[in-house]
Amino acid sequence: MANKLIVAPAPHVQSDRSTALIMRDVVIALIPALAVSTYVFGADVLFVTAVSVLACVLFEYLIQKFMVGGPLTINNWSAVVTGVLLAFNLPASIPWWIVVIGALVSIGIAKMTFGGIGKNPFNPALVGRVFLLLAYPVQMTSFPTVEGCDALSGATMLAAVKQGAVGFDALGIRNLLIGTMPGSMGEVAALALLLGFVYLLWRKVITWHIPVTILGTMAVFAFLVAMTRGGGALLWQMPLFHVLAGGALLGSIYMATDYSSSPMTVKGGVIFAFGIGVITMLIRLWGAYPEGMSFAILIMNSVVPLINKYVKPKRFGVK
Repeated sequence: MANKLIVAPAPHVQSDRSTALIMRDVVIALIPALAVSTYVFGADVLFVTAVSVLACVLFEYLIQKFMVGGPLTINNWSAVVTGVLLAFNLPASIPWWIVVIGALVSIGIAKMTFGGIGKNPFNPALVGRVFLLLAYPVQMTSFPTVEGCDALSGATMLAAVKQGAVGFDALGIRNLLIGTMPGSMGEVAALALLLGFVYLLWRKVITWHIPVTILGTMAVFAFLVAMTRGGGALLWQMPLFHVLAGGALLGSIYMATDYSSSPMTVKGGVIFAFGIGVITMLIRLWGAYPEGMSFAILIMNSVVPLINKYVKPKRFGVK
């Protein structure tokens, strides 16, 4: 009789859904945001996305074939997801060669160095994004202007508000939802990102706990700060602005929920998400950068092993 006992690392989750199917669902969920971003910024969005995806797939193939070995994994769509998410964190006007460098860092350093999919402690796309932000700050913060938003002069809404150039209600809720504002490709389509969120929930690819906790923490934090600044209209404008603007939705829905770099339990996920929300707001309001989501997720990624160790269900039979 063949040995049917298979020993593998935790978590031991049984499912008939393959990795490729899950990753394809993520890509499908991102299509509405890609469409809105293309409408706002033009064909450059498709070019940057294509370069990012092709570079990520190519680097994973080359590294695995000539360095890591083992069966090729480019057909599981994880490199495609990394490529799309990396592109969504970039300006549409960024040079193609910087995109390729970001893809190399995302795949070569943040993913394949640790053994490939499921073994990376940090979200690969965010590692690539933060590296590019530190290495090429001018190109990473130079955004194409959007018609009707001349007052922002190419700056993101978060940067303009932090610098005092405009108020929280400068563009209105409609603009925050449909994305007619400068920013990274994945920052300008709040409604489309929420549509993808509903799709991922329906497909049971993710649960609501991490995204809702992050956004809820950010909203409460902003509300409390607004109270100290005089209240009034700020009590609803400031929380809503911080939830819809910048990379809050993209990060909380599509990056913080990454299986391999987030906690394994619901309770752990809530703690993880709470930390992301607080760190994001601390950086946004008092840090050197107008956006803090990327840094917050990476910081909390590093805490995941501790969360998994101290927040876990009791063994069967243990009181």
